[in-house]
Amino acid sequence: MSETIQAALVRATALLDKAGIPDAARDARALVADAADLPPDRLRLEAAQTLGGAQAERLQQHLSARIARQPVAQILGERLFWGRSFHVTRDVLDPRPETELIVARALAGSPPERVLDLGTGSGILAVTVLAECPGATGVASDLSAPALAVASRNAARHGVGDRLRSVQGSWFAPVDGVFDLILSNPPYIPQDDIPGLSPDVREWEPHLALTPGGDGLGPYRAMAAGMTPHLAPEGRALFEFGQGQADAVCAIFRSAGWENLEIHKDMSEKSRVLEVKNTAPGTPGA
Repeated sequence: MSETIQAALVRATALLDKAGIPDAARDARALVADAADLPPDRLRLEAAQTLGGAQAERLQQHLSARIARQPVAQILGERLFWGRSFHVTRDVLDPRPETELIVARALAGSPPERVLDLGTGSGILAVTVLAECPGATGVASDLSAPALAVASRNAARHGVGDRLRSVQGSWFAPVDGVFDLILSNPPYIPQDDIPGLSPDVREWEPHLALTPGGDGLGPYRAMAAGMTPHLAPEGRALFEFGQGQADAVCAIFRSAGWENLEIHKDMSEKSRVLEVKNTAPGTPGA
């Protein structure tokens, strides 16, 4: 039986709500819009339009996937970040809005010339900064080859593929050269917290991008210890961290000799990003 877009929206919202999906109406709009090949803001204007057979089938597949708690970004294969659409798969972390704080801080200073993105995932940080700074070049590292493939695809999509080089390995291990801007949104969730995550995250996002194991602070120890040869004099580094980790992350960098530290809060007034400045040439931020 054929179904109008309005009827599909009502049905999809009810199904998702019954399945316990948070923000069921929002997700229903995104899934119906994609199935109908329409921008979400045109759904109301096209409410009386009837879904075709292929569109109805696609919507049913979308709803089944969402009821199974697959994130909407994975179902659609896209996530909006800093005004750009990024390709997303199960191999990478679904970009979070709060991570835009790193970009905001990166662009608040002088335009960088050399950018390093550690644990790049989908490439959102490196690609966005290079897209906003046409004179910059960059390196993106990740332990995961599939993640690097996603990042390369996003770099090509946004016209920075010729300015971004990908390297595979752990943190600074595959990196050579000096950078005036270093960025990272590393895995930081403590291992013991993984069982308590929502199914959307726990069952569908790569655990390699969620937790490094243990107390969740291992990446900061590695990056604080390995950054000295790679952060240029007067350079800056920006690191995202989790709730309640600010003091511990600062202590790690101080113990490695980095003293010029500043914490930035996100839109929810939660401490979210550590900024490290290398203000003394030849020494690690002392």
